[in-house]
Amino acid sequence: MSWLYLVVAGLLEIGWPVGLKMAQEPATRWWGIAAAVGFMASSGFFLWLAQRHIPMGTAYAVWTGIGAAGTFLVGVMCFGDPSSLMRYMGVLLIVAGVVTLKLAH
Repeated sequence: MSWLYLVVAGLLEIGWPVGLKMAQEPATRWWGIAAAVGFMASSGFFLWLAQRHIPMGTAYAVWTGIGAAGTFLVGVMCFGDPSSLMRYMGVLLIVAGVVTLKLAH
């Protein structure tokens, strides 16, 4: 169950940078800030649950890895962030590191 909590925490981690990006526009400023704070709190809560049974360093690395890779993909798909083969390779390395941490646990 702790790994499920950790995956949920990582997916929620994607929400706060998206909220902050949305807050850059005056029309969605307050909604974006509220969303960012809500996602931060929710993500932190699930990380706390996961850390009851997963070592802190492993949990943090997986959490940030999911958040970084997911935020990159959302940025490319929804916000027109630049993409290139090298950028995708970098994200693939992050994912490989997360998988390695899971397998080593």
